[in-house]
Amino acid sequence: MIITLTPEQEKFVFERVQSGQYKGVDDVIDFAFQLLEKYELKKREDELKQKVIEEVRQKVLVGMEDIRQGRVVDGEVVFEQLQECLSKKSQERFALLLSQLP
Repeated sequence: MIITLTPEQEKFVFERVQSGQYKGVDDVIDFAFQLLEKYELKKREDELKQKVIEEVRQKVLVGMEDIRQGRVVDGEVVFEQLQECLSKKSQERFALLLSQLP
C-alpha cells in the first residue's frame, strides 16, 4: 500500500523521528493508528452512552406523564407486595428443600 502524505504531515513525522521520540517512520505511523483505534472506540462508547441517556430520558418523561395522569402506585404498597412475593418464594424453596431430605 502506498500512502501519500502532505508536506506538513511529512514534516511532522520526520520531526518526531529526528527528536528521538520514535525509532522510525513506521513507529510514528503505528502509534497514529493506535490512537485512531482508541479514538474510534471512545466515540462508539460515547454514542452508546448517549443512546442509553436518551432512553432513560424518554422513560422519565413517560413516568412524569403517568404521575400527571394519576397513574401511580404508592411506594409502600409496592414494597409490601415485593416483600410478600419474596417471602412466598422463600417458603416455597424451604418446603422444597425439606421435601428432598431423606
